[in-house]
Amino acid sequence: MWIDITQTLKAGIPNWPGDTPFQFEVGYTKEQTGSVNIGKMTTSMHIGTHADAPFHFDNNGEKVDQLDVNVFIGKCFVMDCRGTAEITCEMLRSVDFKGVQRILFKTLDTISPQFPTTIPVIHPNVAPFLQDKGVVLVGVDNPSVDPLDSKKVSAHHALYEAGIHIVEGLVLETIEQGFYDLIALPLKVAGADGAPVRAVIRKIPSL
Repeated sequence: MWIDITQTLKAGIPNWPGDTPFQFEVGYTKEQTGSVNIGKMTTSMHIGTHADAPFHFDNNGEKVDQLDVNVFIGKCFVMDCRGTAEITCEMLRSVDFKGVQRILFKTLDTISPQFPTTIPVIHPNVAPFLQDKGVVLVGVDNPSVDPLDSKKVSAHHALYEAGIHIVEGLVLETIEQGFYDLIALPLKVAGADGAPVRAVIRKIPSL
């Protein structure tokens, strides 16, 4: 059975301070058109569950429509990291990833209805460590892999340099540590620095 690990896009979903909030409305009703309801939305590309394209933090980086979809589909390992302020290599050395190329870090008991003031982050030296393991995708249940006030976004850059892509804002609160199949495809938006993702996982009984 597939499990949805996507935040629901709705009015009031927390957005980055100063960024475009999410809004959906029915622009034209069935009564107006005579046949169908037609909705419209406005949103930041970095709200809720979303993928960062390298162009988000590097002017020469790939845009979201240029990303390889195979990165976002395949086996993943969900690692329970609750209670830590920073994910480091030391935490990962004893983990047997069994060759899995996608890692999702669970750091929260529950997602707050307000935008957080501090979050657990990924130390930049984790990137080359995961690269050596063959990892191509990292996912987190927070708005970022870096401190919220960071201008250098060092973890973003380190992961990119290691060939590792990023999905943020996952919902992992009910997900146990273990191995899963993952589908987390970003919308194909030409020239975009990121895009909303519908992410689902399915437990792998054994690996």
